[in-house]
Amino acid sequence: MINKEVKNADEAIFDIPDNATLMLGGFGLCGIPENAISALIKKGVKGLTCISNNAGVDDFGIGLMLQKRQVKKMISSYVGENAEFERQLLSGELEVDLIPQGTLAERIRAGGAGIPAFFTPAGYGTEVAEGKEVRELHGKHYLMEEWLKADFSLVKAWKGDKAGNLVFKGTARNFNPMMAMAGKVTIAEVEELVEVGELDPNQIHTPGIYVQRIFQGNNYEKRIEQRTTRLK
Repeated sequence: MINKEVKNADEAIFDIPDNATLMLGGFGLCGIPENAISALIKKGVKGLTCISNNAGVDDFGIGLMLQKRQVKKMISSYVGENAEFERQLLSGELEVDLIPQGTLAERIRAGGAGIPAFFTPAGYGTEVAEGKEVRELHGKHYLMEEWLKADFSLVKAWKGDKAGNLVFKGTARNFNPMMAMAGKVTIAEVEELVEVGELDPNQIHTPGIYVQRIFQGNNYEKRIEQRTTRLK
């Protein structure tokens, strides 16, 4: 069994170059690769195309990379929590491709499954349809959407073993498993790294065949985007 463990985030992302296309797992601030993002900021890599459901917030997640002007283009679904993202978009500093969330998820899944294109009704009759092939199937109009793939996928799991098998916990099982399949090189950070054989095979969400590097992260903040409370 191949041991895919690397020492830390710096070692894991050492060969990510300028102008790379990255997938970054997470939903909001849940299940994001915090350590890998910090290492990318430290490395100072620039001109990145980032595929992520959202763009973090101003002072956390991908938002920190936007502050450092490391991101050239965002391909995402929801960006409403990031004022710096909005500023860069409106000023023309940042290229943005906004995609309906279900379509984004399916394009990533298709990339991992080796399906170059598929048809979906989402976005027909809107700006989303501009420049895309439209077909009428069974009396309904569909847009052709192409797969999404990346040079590197950065994902975060709860547990993993040294062969790269991953287990996600709760809401962190969002875009992470799909993105792990769609990267040429998948880098996984985990809260707990165990020896091969310690994970229950029936509980593994992402097989190690999709993961090239794995490391145990630390100092996770696990922030909440918006905390809503109610007076009793």
